[in-house]
Amino acid sequence: MLNLTIDVADERDVKYVQVTGEIDVYTASALKEKLIPLTEKKGQIVKVNLANTTYLDSTGLGVFIHAYKSSEEHDSQLQLTHVRDRILRLFKVTGLHKIMDVSTDEDEGKEHNDG
Repeated sequence: MLNLTIDVADERDVKYVQVTGEIDVYTASALKEKLIPLTEKKGQIVKVNLANTTYLDSTGLGVFIHAYKSSEEHDSQLQLTHVRDRILRLFKVTGLHKIMDVSTDEDEGKEHNDG
């Protein structure tokens, strides 16, 4: 049984992807099947909400890297939102938080007016 549910909601050029559960070697392919095609549409913004994602391993990280590269190629945007600390650590260790659009609940709450 897969411990992962992926819900996609549509709002004009934005796709909201709600990922609930664990992203690991068993569930990563299901996420990949849903996520990659969303990034292949020019001008598409794909917001992946990871608030309810309890676990992410290197396989799951690989899916996000693949999705990021795909979004770059197809001129779309991938945003990972509400990333939990434990999962954020994985992005920081790999340096991916510098390349990818990764935000936490804290970031979401902040007003982005720096100057």
